Amino acid sequence: MSPGTQDVMAFPRFTFNPKEGIDNPALVITEDPDQDLDLGPRLCQISRLEGQTFGFSLRKDPSGGSPEVGDLDPWSPAEYGGLRHGDRVLEVNEDYVGNTDFYGVVRTIQSCGLHLFLLVLRRTQYEQAVSAAVDLRNLAKDSKGDGWSRPRLCHISRHPESGLGMRVVLVDGEKGRYVVSTVADGPAERAGVCTGDRLIWINGVMASALSPAALSRTVKRGGNSVTVLVTDAESEASYIRRKMPILPLVAECRSLPHTAKTMHLEKGQDGYGFLLRQERTAGSPWTVHVLRDVDMGSPAEGAGMEDGDLLLAVNGEPVESMEHEDVVQRIRESGDTVVLTSISVAGRDFFRVLEISPLLFHHVGTMRDHRTQTATLCSIDQKKALPTCPSVSAQLSHAFL
Repeated sequence: MSPGTQDVMAFPRFTFNPKEGIDNPALVITEDPDQDLDLGPRLCQISRLEGQTFGFSLRKDPSGGSPEVGDLDPWSPAEYGGLRHGDRVLEVNEDYVGNTDFYGVVRTIQSCGLHLFLLVLRRTQYEQAVSAAVDLRNLAKDSKGDGWSRPRLCHISRHPESGLGMRVVLVDGEKGRYVVSTVADGPAERAGVCTGDRLIWINGVMASALSPAALSRTVKRGGNSVTVLVTDAESEASYIRRKMPILPLVAECRSLPHTAKTMHLEKGQDGYGFLLRQERTAGSPWTVHVLRDVDMGSPAEGAGMEDGDLLLAVNGEPVESMEHEDVVQRIRESGDTVVLTSISVAGRDFFRVLEISPLLFHHVGTMRDHRTQTATLCSIDQKKALPTCPSVSAQLSHAFL
């Protein structure tokens, strides 16, 4: 018997009979697209240093799908955090971005400070999911588990009689874990804190790092108010399972004492009526853009500008990391109207403790026209710690972050 004949006998030729149908189990499994889908999203936790970028670029999907990760800098925070070229971004800081305006996604990343959380699918997984008509929003939601909700960032003002209206106790046998009980309709409850919440963060300090005595001192140092980050037990379990730290970055904002202000200015005969200066803040190596010399009766005064406030954005574009000349150029390019976003010095200090930009919780549409607005996204020269600003086309489709 020849070798060819042996092969035929060992592996008889398959003939399809339409009357009998397909009875080959291996073939049936291979042809079922749902059987081979491995669509577990991957959570990337990316942290950078002051003066450093995250080290990746983001591309817009022309078909309106999830943004795609482009180039990554070698040894960058993004690469270290597990991000890979071609990954498709489903969520930024627990927010689904599959149907979000691309500029909005970029602005969120620019405003999140030193930490960034991205939920991604590899390119092949994403293509499989789209081909199989998988609901990507539900896929992202399912990765958190049932019962998940956002942590809450709550600012509590002390009442002369009832105080803060909450009691914090150490969980028995668990060092650094605290549970909160509140007074009905007290200051804490009105600020969004619930009985049974886990205390995660208070006045810029992780609760897990505090002994009961140190926690008490932290509350006293807060004076007439404290800012806390809390979450319920089920949500805490979700973060522990995903090995994801609970930070103000991903929180739902409740009654914060400081907010950014948006001002719409129309140029008058003598201009806008204010000066912009770059100044160094006391005790800090970083400079800020300060609004100065607001003229009485000027468009700036009419829009609510206050002397000494800090400029955060021009036409919705973050400018804190830009050089003075670049910010001035942005304003000049606006023509006879400009939209400025500012905050008080005390407000900026408050958000620095949170390690985020005030723009993160400032959900106001300040981009006047995405079709005509030229956006410039700043990256940081890590050697000189000075911003360099590569221009991006008017229809924003690619960003270095």
